[in-house]
Amino acid sequence: MKHEIRMLSEHRCFGGIQRFCEHDSVEIGLPMRFAIFLPPQAVHGPVPGVVYLAGLTCSEETFPIKAGAQRLAAELGLALIAPDTSPRGPAVEAIPGARDSWDFGIGAGFYLDATEAPWATHWRMESWLVHELLPLLAQGLPIIGERIGILGHSMGGHGALTLALRHPGRFKSLSALAPICAPSQCPWGEKAFGGYLGQDSEAWIAHDASALMQSQTAAPYPQGILVDQGLADAFLATQLLPERLEAACFAAGQPLTLRRHPGYDHGYYFVQSFVGEHLLHHAQSLRG
Repeated sequence: MKHEIRMLSEHRCFGGIQRFCEHDSVEIGLPMRFAIFLPPQAVHGPVPGVVYLAGLTCSEETFPIKAGAQRLAAELGLALIAPDTSPRGPAVEAIPGARDSWDFGIGAGFYLDATEAPWATHWRMESWLVHELLPLLAQGLPIIGERIGILGHSMGGHGALTLALRHPGRFKSLSALAPICAPSQCPWGEKAFGGYLGQDSEAWIAHDASALMQSQTAAPYPQGILVDQGLADAFLATQLLPERLEAACFAAGQPLTLRRHPGYDHGYYFVQSFVGEHLLHHAQSLRG
């Protein structure tokens, strides 16, 4: 059983270090990649971190390269952790259907543990992230494992919301950019859940952020959840459904700041525009 982190590349960035790494995942049974930015403060001791989960078709490189978040993270003393979005490699590419559609299979792990063949063997993204990768990083890098926030975009916004609600206390702060808020009720989610979890819709509910929030008996994040959504987003009405999350938060008494922005679409120009405010949101909760 191998647990060491292999560094693939390292780059100086705003006084800190941007690394791209790989390790042999026991949960997934394959090498898995992730990116990590260590701010300059990490030289002097462990720092809090924010996990960023990317969306469909993305990888561990997308956020570090496109979002422009390292400058503010360096000022705030936050590590940025960006895992890959699904298993990859020849063993995965050989699975029938894995490459048939851009929104399912490779690059579309949906941050859950699949239960259906052929996906169940390697698509164990939830267990990899929560039970393997984060403990590994806290053990091997200057990161405070008890002070981790989670943020995601699109499919990654779904992942951030659901992992935070499914693992109470694991993440100290939560936010999302254009998240898939009710995947059991939209085409992207129906396709992914049907493949990964089968046709029992009860299994889907356990990975639906709006349903999970609706079931809360007390606000899981009393300090508030931040969500930003562009109103020129082509996926807003059919795939993202933020109004479902808004209603669920209201019913659960969960403070939610849902900001709607005219003119902004779904891409990384939108992410760049608001990611700084998300880092500030996390920094407020993660300060010691």
